[in-house]
Amino acid sequence: MDIYQAFQTRQTIRDFEQSDGNPRSLDPSLVRKLIEAGFTAPTNDHMRDWHFVILNDLHQRRQLVSEVIKPISRKRSENIIDRWGLTDPLQREMYLEGIPRQFSMLNNCGCLILPFYRQDLPLLKPKNLSALNYFVSIWLCIENIFNAASAEGVYGVVRIPAPEESKIVKTRLNIPANYEFPCWMALGYPALDALRARQVTIDLDTRIHQNQW
Repeated sequence: MDIYQAFQTRQTIRDFEQSDGNPRSLDPSLVRKLIEAGFTAPTNDHMRDWHFVILNDLHQRRQLVSEVIKPISRKRSENIIDRWGLTDPLQREMYLEGIPRQFSMLNNCGCLILPFYRQDLPLLKPKNLSALNYFVSIWLCIENIFNAASAEGVYGVVRIPAPEESKIVKTRLNIPANYEFPCWMALGYPALDALRARQVTIDLDTRIHQNQW
């Protein structure tokens, strides 16, 4: 697939194809290929000090997910986005469909990947923008993986962990103290009726500025 086609095809998917009551899994060689694509991303220090835990043991996965995430109903989701003060209809639609699926999407994806990156300085107390270089670099890697996945007909979604959630995950998986957990990566083949978020239309002429704003 052409790279621009991959960008256009890439979509957030939270409903995944199931087979015999279990997620349709990704071939390990494909998962390796996607992570290899991630490792082509640039980094600030040239070392790409990234590690990935692949949670394909469904019992272990579901045990961990159930420990840190609780299902949220659509009604409660609506109350949450009302408290946030969101008014754009497409933005509200996205959250209203996405929040109730936070639990199921991690349990039912074809492959659940947890990336980790080395972060020796406190992530949430940066002294300057340069202190966020490692955080930025891992997200370049993650986006590479999702774009490569779209070229393979595989889609997914990320979830940013809450502080306590991250702490439990790192403890359960024996992650070194100086490594951070930026997100869950749920990947898989989309279900036939998978919801696809409608994008807000952006007029590039209002976003591109020449020489000054």
